Amino acid sequence: MTAASSLLTDRYELTMLDAAIQAGTHERECVFEAFARRLPQGRRYGIVAGTGRLLELIEAFRFGDAELTWLAEQGIVRTAALDWLADYRFRGTISGYREGEVYFPNSPILVVDSTFAEGVILETLILSVLNYDSSVASAASRMVSAAAGRPLAEMGSRRTGERSAVAAARAAYIAGFGATSNLEAGRSWGIPTMGTAAHAFTLLHDSEEAAFQAQVDALGPSTTLLVDTFDVQRGVELAVKVAGDRLGAVRLDSGDLPSLVKAVREQLDSLGNPDTKITVTNDLDEYTIAALSASPVDSYGVGTSVVTGSGSPAAGMVYKLVAHTDAAGEWVSVAKKSAEKATIGGRKNPVRRINSSGRATTEAIHVGEATRPEASDRELLVTLIDNGVVNEQFTGPGGVERARAHRADAIAELPDQAFRLGRGEPVIPTLYV
Repeated sequence: MTAASSLLTDRYELTMLDAAIQAGTHERECVFEAFARRLPQGRRYGIVAGTGRLLELIEAFRFGDAELTWLAEQGIVRTAALDWLADYRFRGTISGYREGEVYFPNSPILVVDSTFAEGVILETLILSVLNYDSSVASAASRMVSAAAGRPLAEMGSRRTGERSAVAAARAAYIAGFGATSNLEAGRSWGIPTMGTAAHAFTLLHDSEEAAFQAQVDALGPSTTLLVDTFDVQRGVELAVKVAGDRLGAVRLDSGDLPSLVKAVREQLDSLGNPDTKITVTNDLDEYTIAALSASPVDSYGVGTSVVTGSGSPAAGMVYKLVAHTDAAGEWVSVAKKSAEKATIGGRKNPVRRINSSGRATTEAIHVGEATRPEASDRELLVTLIDNGVVNEQFTGPGGVERARAHRADAIAELPDQAFRLGRGEPVIPTLYV
């Protein structure tokens, strides 16, 4: 089981719980929603990610003796709340968009049905996971589209926190990246791993040729040799001299990539290595990848940009109470009225309207009583946790593979303008019906 996640939260979640217990309102049945009011940086769609690992974290959300002792020593909650927390496990129901699903402004990507107490203390955990993972997946998906079928590898572990590095690798893989450099992501989530050598390995040896020979001796001639430690042209010559026509690839990590890639391709061909690939790894994002579309690049390695959401490190999601039972047990819809932060109350059932060509046209959100969808509508909510029991098809490495496949299917429904990199409005509108 995942290590206890109960203190990966904000203090006010527990002070609300404490006050609600004192007021006797903590057991009121409630509906909470997680959604994004808008997409970051004028993007045209977002990708849901983090759901599978969130389910495992919710399952591990427990308060053991160590956590309870610390809370008591700090005076964060009173005895009644401590007693309640000692027995806590989530027993409610959570539905949501499948991991890998496309989302738009106000899409209710997670719906929590529980008592107030059980649902409110999950807010920080839910948002910290969905905001980061969905941001990474959304940026990664744009990079996959820009790459136009050429493979991408996630290489950003050194540009983020040690835990977020694993989450980022997972999210990027769901979004269509083919591999990661992060070994824990490989172990935990079954993601293919890759990696050969850095400049330090070349600098360690008495010469560049000696470094290449050591790498080929260890990994075979099909390895990828980093050829820009000193002079690229000389590096390519030495790489071919050492590995011959079986050299797998050369990597470029600096320079004016469009012109450099062209020159290296011509040099490799002239040396009798037409099958040797070229991979580039120099501060890439979706825009630089698109700029290389006409260059003979075979694959990309992306670091900083993908793990930081390409400028949007959080997806802007919020978690709001939208309905609850009152003192008489009757359901009441509730909503914020704050300027620019208003919400729409009530339980919601979202569907994606699909036209006769199989393309999405509208994100239609039914509010209130459930309605029968049209034959062409695709229902978006699936059950993730049912009365406290996690649906295991969405967890573990198997869940990652299913999310990756679902992302490909969901992306295929979008109109072509969704893949333009220039700023624009969401590619389909969100309508309340």
